[in-house]
Amino acid sequence: MDAKAKPQMKHARARVLLVDDHPIVRQGLAQLINNEPDLVVCGEADHAAAALDAVEALRPDVVIVDIALKGTDGLELIKRIRSRWPTLPTVALSMHDESLYAERVLHAGGQGYVMKQEATENVMFAIRRVLGGEVYLSPAMQARLLQRLVGGKVERAPMESLSDRELEVFRLLGEGRSTREIADTLQLSVKTIESYREHIKRKLNLKNAAELILYAVHWATES
Repeated sequence: MDAKAKPQMKHARARVLLVDDHPIVRQGLAQLINNEPDLVVCGEADHAAAALDAVEALRPDVVIVDIALKGTDGLELIKRIRSRWPTLPTVALSMHDESLYAERVLHAGGQGYVMKQEATENVMFAIRRVLGGEVYLSPAMQARLLQRLVGGKVERAPMESLSDRELEVFRLLGEGRSTREIADTLQLSVKTIESYREHIKRKLNLKNAAELILYAVHWATES
């Protein structure tokens, strides 16, 4: 067949896996993505274990991960995806302030961070950017990281001093989980969770368990 007579092949749409424990959020985001000519949702998951199974079965081109998943959080999920599929890009989509989570996502192996309050076009731009091998952060967060890189003084909030695991424990406390429930969820001992609680109290300058719970609940409500 003459080369000029060959039918033109349509470019395949990039396959997106959505990981969020809120069905309405997944449905709305899927509708927006599927309306794009170059993107399509290939699957959904509502927790980390299901997400890992979906990546294995569906082989998406990019994974959109909510940070505040029930059980294993999105930050830990991103680390696991990075470990098993090093070239698979991930974008964190969250209601939490980017100043607290964006840098953690990059350290975990993610390529982008988008706050749910951002405009729809920013979400699509972030997806396309990481598919192109680049990193997506808001202009404000880029400026913050650049200032830190060149040695400028950037004021850090007390919450930023928490380790990833301490932040995960703090988030679960804010959801009303008991120490035993957190230990079961994270597959750690009660003693280990109690140790994390003490570290959190010290770093946040909280006097007792009551103040810790009150602060955690308030933070979870405001986030």
